[in-house]
Amino acid sequence: MSSRALLDSDLGKLILMNFDEVTANTFQYLIEGSAAIRARVEKAGGQVRYTAYGYHGTEVLINGGYEWQTYTNYTQGYAKMRLERVAESAWAAGIKATVYNCPEIRTNSSDIFVGVELSLFPLLKALKRENGGAWAESQWQVCSALLQEGSTLEGLLQKINAYNASEVMKGFRNFEAWPMDNSRELADLMIGTSDEITQMHKDRKALVTDFLSALVLEGTGPLMFYETSDPAAPVIWLNHDIIAKQLIERHCK
Repeated sequence: MSSRALLDSDLGKLILMNFDEVTANTFQYLIEGSAAIRARVEKAGGQVRYTAYGYHGTEVLINGGYEWQTYTNYTQGYAKMRLERVAESAWAAGIKATVYNCPEIRTNSSDIFVGVELSLFPLLKALKRENGGAWAESQWQVCSALLQEGSTLEGLLQKINAYNASEVMKGFRNFEAWPMDNSRELADLMIGTSDEITQMHKDRKALVTDFLSALVLEGTGPLMFYETSDPAAPVIWLNHDIIAKQLIERHCK
């Protein structure tokens, strides 16, 4: 189904209103509703911070360099951009509110978006690229063990490379146009690639992307927590290179 046809319908407009309410509006309500608490804490010499978990695409390794890409169509993207604007407005008013745009992961809710997990696989290459050494190699071995006999991690990553290098996907790596509407060609390629890679596993309930999702969460948690003590900006991207460096620092010290 065309995502544009959905968004232009009454149902689509209702969906967008709901996304706004549970995303950007909720953050605004939190900031406004806690004004008295914030004033009391600051008067006593303390500091107050606000954080939000955002998504606006992620830079992953494509053709040897970190390049921005995204999941399409990410309908919630409109609300996520409003979330960023709420943080920017608060920041301009002297309130430290920060949206952390985090990488794609597999969750119970994201599983309905077939293909969102494809952006996880390049993290394996990032772990080696950022000098993860023996620890990075051990992560590759864990992931390799999840694949069927005759399927290799190298072969899987070749499929991901072909997917990202395709003319179809190149057309959707347009940061300024985010979130873009989907297309039949995109849906066929993304869903088809996802199905092919899933079939390479021994068990559909034990996927490489489950393991990589856990690594991303392990990396994003400390990054958000420690940065929030003295945030550098109202909107911060936690791309694959940053996640990889965080994980390597933690495991290779």
